[in-house]
Amino acid sequence: MERKRPRRTRERILETALALFNSRGEPGVTTSAIADEMSISPGNLYYHFKSKEKIVEALFAAFRAEIEATLAAPSKRAPDAEDVWLFLHLVFEAIWRYRFIYRDVNDLIARHRLVQSQFRLILAHKQRTAAAILDGLRDSGAAALTRAEIPVLAENMTLIASYWLSFEYAQRPRAELDANALARGAAHVMALAAPYLAPRERALFDQLTQRYLT
Repeated sequence: MERKRPRRTRERILETALALFNSRGEPGVTTSAIADEMSISPGNLYYHFKSKEKIVEALFAAFRAEIEATLAAPSKRAPDAEDVWLFLHLVFEAIWRYRFIYRDVNDLIARHRLVQSQFRLILAHKQRTAAAILDGLRDSGAAALTRAEIPVLAENMTLIASYWLSFEYAQRPRAELDANALARGAAHVMALAAPYLAPRERALFDQLTQRYLT
């Protein structure tokens, strides 16, 4: 069998930092804590990353690459409710893998100029993709939406998707966030579009919601 390539120290630092940030929140984790968790010296960590800010930037770059790839793939055919659920599932999966960003998003963008500028681009891309999906539902007759309603609805869907984990954390600050939070978030995003869906699409949406939440 082919032997796996040993993970480089830089990769291990990012993996460890991501796990600690997700568990404790980025503000509560120091570079010393990351080094201790890895059983390496602070100097070894400093050799690869001069500051925690550089670790945050590297993780954010990885997140942005993943979320942008997800947002960039509308189907060639008209979407239906199941397509929207799948899309939301993929978006929330990426959010979950890098959940520290969304739990502490306002704090992060206040302290990191790079995160601030790039997160705005991600929000804009989310809105464009949501609007494209809603346009597809409208054009196929699957949703009774006017052209004027689509950008407002797309913005509201982006708002909930982007701040759902902050909302969950604010409700239960001492509880560990779990994957059920994603199911609730996706359901709330989709619920915004549900009143506009045609009867067949609405029935499919209700069925998928029940399956997803249970």
